[in-house]
Amino acid sequence: MKIIAKTLYGLEQVLADELGILGCKDIAIANRAVIFTGDLKTLYMVNYMARTALSFLVTIKEFRINSVDDLYQKSLRIDWEEYMDADKTFSVTAVVNSRFFNHSGFAALKLKDAVADYFRNKAGRRPNVDTSDPEIIINLHISNDRVTISLDSSGIPLFKRGYRQEQGIAPLNEVLAAGMLFLSGWDAKYDLTDPMCGSGTISVEAALISTNTPPGKFRKTFGFQKWNNYNADLFANVSETADAGIRVSLVTIHASDISEVAVNLASRNIQNAGISSSVSLNVADFSTLRADGDKGFLIINPPYGERMDTDEGYTIYSMIGTTLKHSFPGHVAWIISSNNEALKHVGLKPSKKYALYNGSLECNFLRYDLYQGSHKAGRS
Repeated sequence: MKIIAKTLYGLEQVLADELGILGCKDIAIANRAVIFTGDLKTLYMVNYMARTALSFLVTIKEFRINSVDDLYQKSLRIDWEEYMDADKTFSVTAVVNSRFFNHSGFAALKLKDAVADYFRNKAGRRPNVDTSDPEIIINLHISNDRVTISLDSSGIPLFKRGYRQEQGIAPLNEVLAAGMLFLSGWDAKYDLTDPMCGSGTISVEAALISTNTPPGKFRKTFGFQKWNNYNADLFANVSETADAGIRVSLVTIHASDISEVAVNLASRNIQNAGISSSVSLNVADFSTLRADGDKGFLIINPPYGERMDTDEGYTIYSMIGTTLKHSFPGHVAWIISSNNEALKHVGLKPSKKYALYNGSLECNFLRYDLYQGSHKAGRS
């Protein structure tokens, strides 16, 4: 099968590396996506184990069109009974850039009609469209005259792990948090500090990595479980094999926040994820923290965007720089923020930078190497 893994901007290479480790073949990077090949076992495995994918689409048909009616006629000839039946609800999501269609909704309607008419001709009844909670999600992509029709094997987006019952203000997407951890170079061999943890997303994702806990373990359902070709025994084997690899963390995740409300939220999410023994959680002002060792990593998600008052924000970023410089020598710190002016107040020179998006906010993810003693001595 040709499978398209959707991801966030800036995480394409991270996801490609992750899929390579999982044994996927013919991997190619696209815009916010990674394309690869695999069988049914591969599909189940990546849904259950991949940390930086939003969803996995399985291509079922590719063709060219010369008119609007071409889309309907060629879609009508797809063997839809292989994947669903007339009793299943379905929806169509469409991304269209073609001279044949003024908007994506019209193209989606043509595909919906083809699916419905296929079953009306075969079974004498049409499946119902359900846009809120469909059993089958069909993805339509049209670029000029090229059409790709896929099935969404994930269903509910994969960033919705299932452990987070509550969230604070502007929570990080779980896929973004996992991607940041991989980009940082943290390999679960050193302790990690998350000093502005909010509802705990970075800390939980770090603990899942350090314990090798599959992110799909908390999910109640995947889209492929509604398909006609779903193999329950195969998925049970895949999930049980993955769960057997869960281990005890060799490091501690130090999570804290100045807000007691945020820490209470994080505590509940950490408990829901079953990784309480891997995370040390406290109410604390970052300026009072000190390194608990000679080496380690920090990943900091300070206020930015609508969360930040300008003057107060500059003071916070200046405090972050001072605390890093004086209290965490020998460590590596990463900061994500969309406020470039505030980042200047950190007062440290970043050694690496990635462009990422937190929702609609374009962010910089910056690395700071915190040397023992002077900068020159540290480099030498």
